[in-house]
Amino acid sequence: MEMEFFSICLGLFLISILYSSVGHGGASGYLAVLSLSVYGGMGNSWLKQYAWCLNLFVAAIAFYHYYKAGYFNKKLSLPFIIGSVPFAIIGGFLRIDGIIYDSLLSITLIWAAYKLYQTKKDEGKIKNKIPNLKVSIPTGAGIGFASGIIGVGGGIFLSPIILLKKWADPKTVAATSALFIWINSLGGLFGAGISNQLNIDLDILLPFILVVLMGGYLGSKFGSKSNNSIIKSLLIIVLLIAALKRFLEYL
Repeated sequence: MEMEFFSICLGLFLISILYSSVGHGGASGYLAVLSLSVYGGMGNSWLKQYAWCLNLFVAAIAFYHYYKAGYFNKKLSLPFIIGSVPFAIIGGFLRIDGIIYDSLLSITLIWAAYKLYQTKKDEGKIKNKIPNLKVSIPTGAGIGFASGIIGVGGGIFLSPIILLKKWADPKTVAATSALFIWINSLGGLFGAGISNQLNIDLDILLPFILVVLMGGYLGSKFGSKSNNSIIKSLLIIVLLIAALKRFLEYL
């Protein structure tokens, strides 16, 4: 058990470094690590809550570093957040399982990674044009709902959309995603709470928090100072890891 616990902590540490470097909390990675461990039998609701809790800490650190570096754009971020919050709560309130849903999610993530790979050739063509509210608010709502159901913060969906539409550069996207993830994770936990699904053991959670805090600090500090091409490459890796995780669950 001690060796497995060490392996879990190491996995969470590495995931938090990678995800925080692109402004993500790492929930999809945490779900992968925990579901492949002794905690995998605890059920999706339990796993989602722990992933959201870890998201709160890592996304907060990531946002701090990108905000401090001057990459936060509130005009870009707030409409997505306003749209997402109520639907993240609704998604957290519900419980939806099934191989069909996970399969569709894996396909979506692989598609996003492929499209991001294509956009790597257009690094100098960012529009930096804030999307219309008629676009950003419904987009945020859809991502918020999906995030609440799946147990993630939504950055893994929001980041590719903003980058593919060229609304902002990768570092600005990382800042937006970090705040978006933090608020959606809180919303998901709130939804789980009002539906009486909360089941959090601090004796289990606290060691996990410590390791992701360390990883989140290292990853976001590196990410906020690296060039845009590296950030985009890391994000592609993140998307593929999340897709592979969903696929492996059913092998």
